[in-house]
Amino acid sequence: MAGPLEGVRVVEMGFWVAGPSAAAILCDWGADVIKIEPPSGDPFRGLFASAMGVPISINPPFELDNRGKRSIALNLELEEARDIARALIDKADVFVSNVRPRVLDEFGFSYEALSAGNPGLVYCQITGYGPDTDDRNRPAYDIGAFWSRAGVAAMLVPRGAPLPHQRGGMGDHMAGSNAAGAICAALLARQRTGRGQRLAVSLLRVGAYMMGWDIMLASRLNTDVVPYDREHAVNPIINCFQAGDGRWFWLLLLQADRHWPDLCRAVGRPDLQEDERFANIMNRRLNAPALVGELDKAFAEKSLDEWGEVFDREDVWWAPVNTVNDVTADPLAEQAGVFVDVPGPDEQPVRMVATPADFYGTPWQARGPVPELGQHTEEVLLELGYEWEQIVALKERGVIP
Repeated sequence: MAGPLEGVRVVEMGFWVAGPSAAAILCDWGADVIKIEPPSGDPFRGLFASAMGVPISINPPFELDNRGKRSIALNLELEEARDIARALIDKADVFVSNVRPRVLDEFGFSYEALSAGNPGLVYCQITGYGPDTDDRNRPAYDIGAFWSRAGVAAMLVPRGAPLPHQRGGMGDHMAGSNAAGAICAALLARQRTGRGQRLAVSLLRVGAYMMGWDIMLASRLNTDVVPYDREHAVNPIINCFQAGDGRWFWLLLLQADRHWPDLCRAVGRPDLQEDERFANIMNRRLNAPALVGELDKAFAEKSLDEWGEVFDREDVWWAPVNTVNDVTADPLAEQAGVFVDVPGPDEQPVRMVATPADFYGTPWQARGPVPELGQHTEEVLLELGYEWEQIVALKERGVIP
């Protein structure tokens, strides 16, 4: 069995990450995904090599968001190529795009135009700021709409401190995951109604939902929500600390009064439990800098491995702060299914990051490697009923490369 979406056909017209990642999740879950690319290809194909400054034959981020798809290259500047794209979409269950709305409209790929030929079509638009807003055509990327405008970056550092850099694809992957779920909900609704529908996911909305607790505080209480550092945490024992070997870890003591005695016992400081400054959650908040200082001194006495044994014995909840290199070697990540073997171009498996859901009744499996640009153009055209003579003519007219 190839996953819960086996038999579903998806046409993707996406660049970079947000749209392609949504389609990649659907592909992992069993859908047949046809990726429409311009003759020059999705620009993300060549970004990694140019960013590295050296020729390199693989692009691991692009592989993650495009494995298993079929690629067809079309020159959509030509009406004949747009006719081919519409013919593909007429036979599809789902259309996914993060191309700006004005471009879709110019090409005749609005929801109204496409649903006229395919009333069952689930049409998913992923944009920076929403397809019906004044800024629907504003360039965004996830750094603009998710990281910057939705308040994510500003809440990760104390006010006035230099802002951190976003890692690649963070907001895009969250948007893609949300879009994949929304698409499946729309497919379920189609089973009841017989009709598809338009749906939209924006990076701004996804970022705001991720920051929902803070935004709700600002909205409902009409208060200034200020980020804090580790010395001024609201609850200083759900916080990051450094062990004596320089490795960082996070204490997870959210129910502060419940866990406080366990922590005092673990660090061998029963006197802290008797200290009026730390007697309850409110006092610990008011005296957070002093408490963090005391704990810093205690944690400097042992390595993280040693503290881990103590914490587990004393029922102190914690987690190591891993680098991404640590994650690749973490046995727990392997057990949790973080990685999946994907068939490579030479049939040798390639270890990749898995998409984030498992289905125990309809398990999915990675379908195949990332396609070369236009690798399946002729195959897809033959499926549409074109003859080889017609395909040759399309090449001569520049409709396909």
